[in-house]
Amino acid sequence: MEYPFNNFYELITSQAKTHSKKVALFVDKDKITYGEILEAVDKLAAYLSGLGVNKGDKVAFFLRNSPEFIYSIFAASKLGAMVVPINTFLKEDELTYILEDSGATILMASVVHAKVVNASKARSLCHCIVWEGENVTKGEQHHSFDVALDTKTSVEHRVTELEDTAVIIYTSGTTGKPKGAMLSYKNIFSNGRSGAMTIKLIPKDRAIVFLPMFHSFTFTIGVMLPMQVGMSIVIIKSIQPFSNIFKQTLTKRVTIFFGIPDVYHALAKAKLPWYFMWFNSIRAFISGAAALQPKTLEAMSKKFKRATLLEGYGLSEASPAVCMNTFEKQKAGSVGTALDSYEMKVVDADMNEVEYGIIGDIIVKGDNVMQGYLGRPTATEETIINGWLLTGDMGYMDDEGFLFIVDRKKDLIISKGMNIYPREIEEIIDVFEGVSASAVIGIVDERSGEVPIVYIELKEGVYTLDEAGLKKYMKESLANYKIPKQIHLIKELPKNATGKVLKRVLKEKIQDA
Repeated sequence: MEYPFNNFYELITSQAKTHSKKVALFVDKDKITYGEILEAVDKLAAYLSGLGVNKGDKVAFFLRNSPEFIYSIFAASKLGAMVVPINTFLKEDELTYILEDSGATILMASVVHAKVVNASKARSLCHCIVWEGENVTKGEQHHSFDVALDTKTSVEHRVTELEDTAVIIYTSGTTGKPKGAMLSYKNIFSNGRSGAMTIKLIPKDRAIVFLPMFHSFTFTIGVMLPMQVGMSIVIIKSIQPFSNIFKQTLTKRVTIFFGIPDVYHALAKAKLPWYFMWFNSIRAFISGAAALQPKTLEAMSKKFKRATLLEGYGLSEASPAVCMNTFEKQKAGSVGTALDSYEMKVVDADMNEVEYGIIGDIIVKGDNVMQGYLGRPTATEETIINGWLLTGDMGYMDDEGFLFIVDRKKDLIISKGMNIYPREIEEIIDVFEGVSASAVIGIVDERSGEVPIVYIELKEGVYTLDEAGLKKYMKESLANYKIPKQIHLIKELPKNATGKVLKRVLKEKIQDA
């Protein structure tokens, strides 16, 4: 496969040359053109070079959604440095761990996250720049972003190749410490190319980005993909108030809406004003990062008749997109077919492909597969075998190549030798009256080995659950051994930044009880 650019800096240089005056970023009332991005990038690169950033160095971001986040991506690329976007929901010890593990020499942070930065060991580990945003506390170390852009010097582009590492994305760490997935320029460009083909993106499209840019889904699909196509991006710095997202979607004439299941669940229930429903320009809703409930897909299709909700699947180690439903064909409950140029199989324990409809391990091959885990050769060898990425997910494929995710392999519950897939149970429970969402986990049982239990989050305004009715309902759809032995009501299921339920937190809750 051939790609038009070798690195991110070549990409932004090309876009600025092709359409310098086109608005690339809408941020509140501000408009920033591709030409202005390149100008800021060149100055920021010179500033970072003056701080000693060299080819092969790692520049960490602890930034909220902002133009500075995007400038920093391209400036680091100009210097041949790798970027390490860090989850801004992390606490000081978690931030310290990633900075130590990655070996970052620079940390760029937003003012709103300065407290965590200062409480961590960041300042003793690397050069810290807290500059994005306002409301600086008196006496706090702070660098105005304008300082970086005041430089009169320039720096040459330190050329990198497609195979060079561009980004290190830390996995959510559902088991053990997070690992840094090393993604090359080829990985990111490949994902953008294949994603653009499936969503049929054109330069006239406008995307809205309110999901955090540090996440692999937003980084590649929400930011880099639109920049590859030459689109405009509407940046939302904070998800609150949520009404601002609707306002910006309408006033900026957004055509591509990137979201996660929680957002679409809320959208499906929300009473949106008639003028939004009548005048919005959305043609495609893209869902990723977590499983979408079939009831949400159905509700969205009824509510937004002029737009299509396309569910996809991916993981950070695959840059992240692997497959997606298409405008031409969709299947409820499926995450679609493999994106262009990628291979996808369902295999048994010996890596032999299984027949259609048989549950097995999902493996992926293509230019999107990561280079490996930073500093973890053993983990890399266990995860990538003969070019095939072992996703850790289980599922089955139908005769048309549509993939159906069953569960995470590590979430599999084995009771008396029988496999129990939590997601199957959750999909039954989630449609029961009063239930907003559920999470099924396995607990140790002397007689059965493991048994399933469930945590249930109720809908807003609902305070009780008809447990007897739920058990009766489950018996109509599930084998007895699959029915949860305990039902726990929880105010809110623990989730990560993209809405994925953190089952390890629930398991820890059981262990601590």
